[in-house]
This record gives sequence, structure tokens and C-alpha cells, in this order.
Amino acid sequence: MKDVDTSRSWTVSSAPGALPVLGHMVPLRRTPLEFLTGLYRHGDLVRIGLGRQPAYMVCDRELVTKLLRDPRTFDWGGPFYEKTKLLMGNTLGNCPYRDHKRLRRLAQPSFRLNRIASYSSVMRDELDAEMDTWRPGEVVELNDALHSVTARVGAKVLLSTTIGSDEMRSVLTDLPVVMEGMYQRVVQPFAWLSKLPTPGNRRFEAARARLDGLVNRIIAETRRDGADGDNLMSELLAARDTETGDALSDVEVHDMVMNFLAAATETTATALCWAVHLLNDNPECERRLHEEADRLVGGRPLEYEDLPSLEYTTRVITEVLRLYPPGWMMTRIVSQDTELGGQPLPAGTILIYSSYALQRDPRLFTDPDTFDPDRWLPERAKQIPSGAMIPFGSGSRKCIGDNFAIMETTLALAEIAARWRLRAVPGTRVRPEPRALVAMGPLPVVTEPRRVHESVTSTSRP
Repeated sequence: MKDVDTSRSWTVSSAPGALPVLGHMVPLRRTPLEFLTGLYRHGDLVRIGLGRQPAYMVCDRELVTKLLRDPRTFDWGGPFYEKTKLLMGNTLGNCPYRDHKRLRRLAQPSFRLNRIASYSSVMRDELDAEMDTWRPGEVVELNDALHSVTARVGAKVLLSTTIGSDEMRSVLTDLPVVMEGMYQRVVQPFAWLSKLPTPGNRRFEAARARLDGLVNRIIAETRRDGADGDNLMSELLAARDTETGDALSDVEVHDMVMNFLAAATETTATALCWAVHLLNDNPECERRLHEEADRLVGGRPLEYEDLPSLEYTTRVITEVLRLYPPGWMMTRIVSQDTELGGQPLPAGTILIYSSYALQRDPRLFTDPDTFDPDRWLPERAKQIPSGAMIPFGSGSRKCIGDNFAIMETTLALAEIAARWRLRAVPGTRVRPEPRALVAMGPLPVVTEPRRVHESVTSTSRP
């Protein structure tokens, strides 16, 4: 099918409920997911107010596709990306069009499939170490536990497999503070609020300074000792542009590492937590997941090569990413006078799109709020319109680490399912909390060992 139907007409309107000075910042701060998800009812392109600054929410799939396929005209930028530069600088995740091609060319070799495959053992070892501490019938706060695992994995894959305990503690302590601080700065209606000497602002600045210092110190040590280690930083330092011979500067390597560290930690841990929560609410889906894990895992560790056989687990993760995608709201800046959906857009116009809203659009997905992994069976997936499922973006600016995230999350869920059944503590209230990702609060679970796994592993021991 065509990406954009040029023969159709588009509707442009303004969202109701704007307040003087604040515009729509109140619902964007209090109930952003509900606000964005409902905007399609008002039109294909909907004007909203970011304080005094106007913006357009792109609600139609075809127009989102056009936006993502033309990164020169609809450039990276806007309030969200300006604030993330506090942590990530000018890197792949938030650089303008003029810088992206060069940075992508230098970083891409580090994410080739054979390199990603070599990282799978790091995730398995860290996850097994965490699960080895669990005891039958105990309560584990899963959100904290999995974020700790993915932060350790990210630090080892990105920085060094021999990272020291003090340095690891800094990552585990400071990264959540910085991520929360960045989100608060995105949704604050006035920039000057982040400059006040409040306890929260001071914690943010101190944590950011410690993370910056840690990464810069490891860059200097890697430069000194030779960039030939088994981590992504070494590969980035050694990377050369095949066309120009250009290399990344220390600042660019720092920014990329901070970008990848934040993304690797948050994406996998958050997706796994949502998977466990959704499987608790859908016992038949959980049964099928356990059945596949028992058949494939047994008493041996999973490898990257097992991914094609984890068909149901992959469908579960795909459905989790549909319901709770990593990038729930993104902004773009119009770089030159243009139009979208017939609406003239002068240079400097802010555009917003939301994969969360798009992937719950009832015009694109049957029963969009229902957890249904089998909607990704090949024969059913063909019915989903092109461009409707974009958890990692699309086009030349698609997330460079999407294959790593999917590999890590799929293998981790299968490993957990083979060893444990995780039961939500009765009375636990789980609801989406939009931060840098669509996160959740605490997720306490009761650990129940799986008998099949225990019997298989016990017989496999010498």
C-alpha cells in the first residue's frame, strides 16, 4: 500500500480546553497519555498549546509516515530534545539532520548483528545472578531488580566488562536520578524552574556531574590503554568513517555512551515489567509462554541463535512494545516552510507524534487496549497497516539499538519464564507513569519456582 494517499483530504483543528498562558500543559503534565490518545477524534492534525508556544499533534498514520520519511524537512528538535541534551549532548538520539548521517555511519558497525549476538551472554549472566538470589515464596520488587540488572548490563556492554564496584554503584544510583530529572524538565511549563536551588535540582546536577565524570574517566583510560576492549566504547573510539577517515571525538563518544546507557537500561527493564504484569492478567498467555520456555530452554542457557525459535515469546514482546512503546511522545521542528496534510507550516513549527497514541488507535488495531500476542501471527500481522507499529521510530532516524533491545528483552523473558512464575502481590495497583518511557511504579511479585525447570536442571547436573 502507499504510505500517503495524496487524493484524500485531511482535517485540521484545535484541541479544546486550552488555558491562557499554559495552553494544554495541564493535561500534558497530569494525564498526557489520555490526552494524546484522544486527540485523533479532533482531526488528523491538531493544534495544541505548549504554554504560549503552539504545536501540532500529528494523529494520522499516513502523515506520521510522511513526517518520519523526510527528516530533512521535519528535523529532530523541539522541547523534548533540547532538555535531553543535558544528559546526551548532540548525539544520534537528538542531533539535527546535518549531523546525523556522519554519526550514524560511525556508530553503525558497533550494532551489526554479530556484535549484538556477542552481548547476549552478558545479559544472561547478570539476569541469572539476580534470579539466583530469589527464594521461593519471597516478595521481590521486580521493577528495581530488573532496572539494576539492565543497568549492570548496559555498563558492562558500553563501558567495560571489568567495571569496578564503585563505578557500577554510581551508575545504579545516579542514572535513575538523571532520567527523572530530564523528564521533569521536559514537562515543566517554565524553564527557570529547573534553575532554582531546590533539593531535586541539586540532586539532578550532582548525579549528572558524577555520571559525566565516570564516562569521561573511562574514555581517557581506554584511549591510554588502547581501544581494543570487548565493549561498545572501545569500538566507538576505534571507529573510522569509511568515506572520509573521520573519527569520533571524545565528546561525541561520551554523548553516545550516555544515550545508549540510558536507553539500554530503561527500555529492556520497563518492557519486561510490563510483560510480567500483562501475563499475570492473562493466564492463558502465560501458560503458552511457559510451555515454549520449557520446550526450548530446558537446562541449558539460551543463546542469540535461539531467537527464531522463541516465536511466542517474540509475539509477547512485540505486543508489549505496541501497548507500552519506549518513545511515547516525540517532537520535530520544521526546518523550512512546508505543508503537512494541506496545512501550511512555517519554518520553526513544532510537530508532535506519539507511538503510544498511534499504536492504540482503533482505526488501526482491533481491540487496541487488549493484550493479544497472536495479533502478530503472520497471517494477522499482514492486516495491520504499514507504519502503524513504530515503537522504535521509522526511516533513517529509527533507533540504532532496536535489535539489541529486542534481543535482550526476548531472551530475558524466556529465561525468567523457564525458572520462575512471578505472581503479583494482591492489591498491587499498576498504572502507566509516563516518564522518559511509559514506566510503572513498584511491581512487587511473589516468586514461585517452576517445577519443570527444577527437574530438568537437576537431572542435567553431573
